[in-house]
Amino acid sequence: MAMLEGVSELTLDLLNTATHAWVEHEYQRTKHSELDATPLARFLEGPTVMRECPDSQGLRGAFRMEVTRAQRRSDGTISLDGRRLEIPSRYRHLQRIHLRYARWDLATVDLIDARRGTVLCALYPIDKSANASGRRRAIDPITVTDLPPAESGIAPLLRRLMADYAATGLPPAYIPTDQDLHS
Repeated sequence: MAMLEGVSELTLDLLNTATHAWVEHEYQRTKHSELDATPLARFLEGPTVMRECPDSQGLRGAFRMEVTRAQRRSDGTISLDGRRLEIPSRYRHLQRIHLRYARWDLATVDLIDARRGTVLCALYPIDKSANASGRRRAIDPITVTDLPPAESGIAPLLRRLMADYAATGLPPAYIPTDQDLHS
């Protein structure tokens, strides 16, 4: 700051330029008594702790938010910040839709798997001109069966493993005691 005392119009731009020049040419190249070296030399001699910068696509993906929306059953769409987006037919069974997007860029909205965080597909705005004709293809109804699986007994692989273990003649890994039997 002492070097800038004679400047009457001190602007932020001038202060940033002067600070950057001082750090790069004075501070980094002057020997420090505590380090017994210049800060630049000390940095270059030490172990690296730097990380690679992600590519531009990775950076774009890092600043996206995740939201959940309810899918409209009537037409398979959702609303996001005033825009209607189509959900692909293969995901029409989902009641809650998890999305990842950037508020400033609604051109890239991804449908994600909430459990794994992976991108399932990209979502696009409704094509109003294609929907203007009113003709729709018939969609088969969703059939959800929550029937329990038929009892099939022990799986063949487990049955074979149990037989192989019994053939070894080893005692069981856990032998119950009288106390275990009465509790």
